[in-house]
Amino acid sequence: MRIVTWNINSVRLRADLVERVAQWLHPDVICLQETKSPDEFFPREAFERFGYTHLAISGMKGYNGVAIASRYPLTAVRNLNFVGREDCRHIQATVQGIEVHNLYVPAGGDIPDPDENKKFAHKLAFLDEIAASFTGIGRSRRPMVLVGDLNVAPLPNDVWSHKQMLKVVSHTPIEVEKLGAVQASAKWVDAVRHFVPPETQLYSWWSYRANDWEASDRGRRLDHIWVTPKLVPSLSEYTILREARGWEQASDHVPVMVEIR
Repeated sequence: MRIVTWNINSVRLRADLVERVAQWLHPDVICLQETKSPDEFFPREAFERFGYTHLAISGMKGYNGVAIASRYPLTAVRNLNFVGREDCRHIQATVQGIEVHNLYVPAGGDIPDPDENKKFAHKLAFLDEIAASFTGIGRSRRPMVLVGDLNVAPLPNDVWSHKQMLKVVSHTPIEVEKLGAVQASAKWVDAVRHFVPPETQLYSWWSYRANDWEASDRGRRLDHIWVTPKLVPSLSEYTILREARGWEQASDHVPVMVEIR
């Protein structure tokens, strides 16, 4: 089974690009974040045309939103809310016996100080609650996958410059610590880094602010796929579709895929 995660940054604006992702990667399951669409306006017909006839969606007008599109039936669909907000940042479903959690972690604003920046405080609290919600689950034998735009680049080579990024939201030590607690909560294994050693630079996001994103290559790895230990022996390959950043009307994130055999 091939699982893709992608912050699409408006599903109605970029629904046609899902077809390109399907042609390039042939995924069985596509998990989207930042869909920015109320459920009633989600472009279901386009996804059905591309072969993804099973949908689990949780969206709102103009902000956030997550969705799981699958070639296989989805069961046990539910949403979790964190930090007392119903803001469409989590959806889960079981597909082919695997419990899939799709998350969109808050970006956190620009100032990495929770006292000065409410958005950053929200992000830290959100990560704390995710860690608490998964604590102990990893001891079970059920196979699980967690995907999404986690908005944290945890490793030194997940950013273009570790030294320069230490005080930039997404790579600060406190965020890395909080994300580490989430990962430890269910003994999640970073599926992409399972294939790519931490010494290798790896990105999934390039800012719209760059005049030439490809030439400057100041990226960050914000998009992740984690699996519980039971699935690690079944991991067979990964792809980060860097080419998608150069598509017309591209998202600033690119699709990330792993295959589980």
